[in-house]
Amino acid sequence: MIVRFDAKVGSFIMMGDIAVPLLQMMGHSGTVPSAILAGDIPQALAQLKAALATVPPPPPEPEPTHGEEERRSEPAVSLRQRAFPLLDLLERSARKGCDVMWTVEPPDMPRA
Repeated sequence: MIVRFDAKVGSFIMMGDIAVPLLQMMGHSGTVPSAILAGDIPQALAQLKAALATVPPPPPEPEPTHGEEERRSEPAVSLRQRAFPLLDLLERSARKGCDVMWTVEPPDMPRA
């Protein structure tokens, strides 16, 4: 599932396996589709930031052992990094006083 977040200040998409836990960290049920009213955003934003502060960083990549070829894997992306677009959208929405909605992005939706 792909989740689309929309507000008057912007929009973005995020994979559901990341979006739902972030919504729950905000104090929301994690239901998609749903929304948060502008007046409730500051509290949700504070809860999300507090929850993210307790999330441990991803483990470091192991060093290659003797005789093992150098690994060409991408570095792990932390939940804190993945939360950045949502944090940004919530902060901008709080400043402008607008609601934030999220829906399931249809799989056949054309992307620019």
